[in-house]
Amino acid sequence: MNTSTPNAAAGDRRFTVPPPLAGLLTRLPPYPGSLLLVTGLNLVLARQLPADVGAHLNGRRIRIQVRDAGLRFDFRGQDGQFRACAPQQSPDLTLSANAHDFLRLARRLDDPDTLFFNRRLSMEGDTELGLVVKNALDALELPVFEPAQWAPSAVFARLQALRPGGSPRRHG
Repeated sequence: MNTSTPNAAAGDRRFTVPPPLAGLLTRLPPYPGSLLLVTGLNLVLARQLPADVGAHLNGRRIRIQVRDAGLRFDFRGQDGQFRACAPQQSPDLTLSANAHDFLRLARRLDDPDTLFFNRRLSMEGDTELGLVVKNALDALELPVFEPAQWAPSAVFARLQALRPGGSPRRHG
């Protein structure tokens, strides 16, 4: 990643995806990336959302657009979970930012309002849905993304907890 202008307020350096890498990423088919994103959202975020937020997201189409990487992830809310979907002409809500800003948001180093008012995060589409998403992110008590959560043992434990009865699948 390329280093660009330092962020004086946060004391960090912003990174952007290098254009040659972004050029490659834009050629990737969109559905597999959306499927990976919703898997992560379902493992980490879906169970923390209040029931009324899940109900408000039900059937709503959301796009996450990573500007500097040229990536788009389309998904919808369904029964308290997130489901990948084919790219839509006009999703209900589009959230756009650079990869670095999404990572800072996920790690709770910046809040959505700060990124929005500094024009580093944009929301287009249904304003009410955007506020529901923003308020849900603000209400989360724990950091959503910590690298330790993605250690193989931690991921395996979360997957096992999702299985009915929480027991491993037996083969044979």
